[in-house]
Order: sequence, then C-alpha cells, then structure tokens
Amino acid sequence: MTDFYPEGWLIDTIENKLALQSAATLAEACHEKKILESRAIVCDGQHNLVVNLGCMKGIIPRIEGAIGIREGTVRDIAVISKVNRPVCFIINNFQKDKDGHTYAILSRRQAQEICMEEYLRNCVSGDIINARVTHLEPFGAFCDVGCGIVSLLPIDTISVSRIDHPRERFSVGMDIRVVIKAIENDRISLSHKELLGTWEENAKFFSVGETVAGIIRSVEDYGAFVELSPNLAGLAEIREGIASGQQASVYIKNIIPSRMKIKLIIIDTFNYDYKPTKPVYFYTENHINEFLYSPINAERNIKTVFNDESSSKAILSNSF
Repeated sequence: MTDFYPEGWLIDTIENKLALQSAATLAEACHEKKILESRAIVCDGQHNLVVNLGCMKGIIPRIEGAIGIREGTVRDIAVISKVNRPVCFIINNFQKDKDGHTYAILSRRQAQEICMEEYLRNCVSGDIINARVTHLEPFGAFCDVGCGIVSLLPIDTISVSRIDHPRERFSVGMDIRVVIKAIENDRISLSHKELLGTWEENAKFFSVGETVAGIIRSVEDYGAFVELSPNLAGLAEIREGIASGQQASVYIKNIIPSRMKIKLIIIDTFNYDYKPTKPVYFYTENHINEFLYSPINAERNIKTVFNDESSSKAILSNSF
C-alpha cells in the first residue's frame, strides 16, 4: 500500500523539494501523476487557489479544490481556509498567461481521490493511522486522515478521562494517531483512547503515599474526580472551594485494581492555563483487534472490540 499522509507532512521532504526544483522536474511529476505539496498563497475572488511552486505559479481551480466542491456537498470554506497552508495536489498540465509566463494547472481533488482509492478504501476497523488535527469543536476534533480528507474524532473517544472540550487534549496542527472505529453511511468514525493505555498500564506509574499532580475534571456531591493521566482518574474527598478545571496536588490514599479505584486526598488546588502536549501512546502497532481497559480480575469489564465485518471497507466524505 502506498503511503499517504495528512497535508503538511510532505512539504519539507527531499522528494517533494526535488520535484519542485525546476520546470523539468514539475513536468516529470505531471507525467507520473505524483502527489506533491506546496503552500497556497492566495484564494482569488472566484475561489481558485494560487499555489507557490517555487519555479512557477500553480492554480487549483475552485472545483478542483476538494472532493465535494464540484457536487456542492462541501462548502467553499474548505478551499478558502487553505490559504497560507500546505496543500496537496497533482499537476494536470501547463499553460501560459497573457505575458507568456508558464503556470501549472493543479488538482487537489484528484490527489484526494487517489488517496481514497489506494489507501482509505483499503482500511478496516481497528487500523491505526496518522492524522493531523485541523479544527476543534465542543463535540470533537476534526482530523486530516490523508491528503486533506477530514474525519471526526468525537470528544468521548479522545480519552477515558472526561474533558469539557477537545482543546484540553489537542491543538490545531498537532499530529496524532487514531483508530478507525467503524464505517457507517460512507463516513469513518475515529477513536483515540485505546492508544493511551489500560488502567493498569497507567496506574503502575503511581504509588500509595505519593503526592502527585492532577486536574480536577468534575466535582460531585460524593467527591471530586481528579485526572492523573488522560486514561486514569481517581476520586478525591470533597473540599471547599475546588472547581472543575483546576490543577491539583493530590495525595494517593489507596489503589484498588479489582475495583479500578484510586482514592485521593486533595492537598492544594490552583488555576493555571496550560497548553496540551502531544499524546504519549502505549500502543504503537498499526492495527488493534480489541482493547481491554480494565484489569483481568476487575469487577467491571470495559472493552472496545474492533474488526466488525460490516465496516470492513472505508469510504470517506470530505468535511470542514
């Protein structure tokens, strides 16, 4: 299978730079229908993208800006938003402007169609792929899963520990790994929490008697849930003046694997604006059949099962 990556991954590679080196190398890339990347510098009044190819100018006509633009199923913002960003494309031909200068006619849509046909349509449930965060909404993170094709990572699949907004985990432009969870109605659904480790894998970094850092995720009548890592939280005794989102110093009172419980005492809390860091992944293979979060002898069995035969092929729709 040919490698395909989110937009921005190819632009600084040696192969891409060599292809943009001269009119001759661009002509060779045109003949080979090679997917290249460069930066879009202007979107004109007709929503055609102007791309800087170094040795000449490139034009991506509006209807070639993304899958779905021509059919009206994707909004023009999918093209406009690419200004000053790397875009992928193939070169279709060359033309001359009124002053006799040569420029290239490009298609981002065709690059995306190649990506879908040769890569994404061959993916199955449980495959783990590269992605780049493109947009954050309260309900989830939109991720480029190849050549600017975007899929949604719902907020409840980002981590086991609950968050109020995806910006608590990700920032726009962050490169992450995602799991293909299912394919329904021509769309891929993604997950992420299965890559962040089981309860036991996370709990082994903590010991009874330690005082450690955490984040208060929710405050209930019976206690406060404190995140110790993205896939691990403990319950602290209630304390006056604490609030969700605060940083906390917590004392680990007890760890009970059979109940997946970590009992905590809040020592101190404070407000602090922090930037998310790139996730640390416990699972680094390219496919996962199932994910058992809970310890084997735990009272509760928390499992994600992949490889549903009804979603064995991926057909994506482009979205903002």
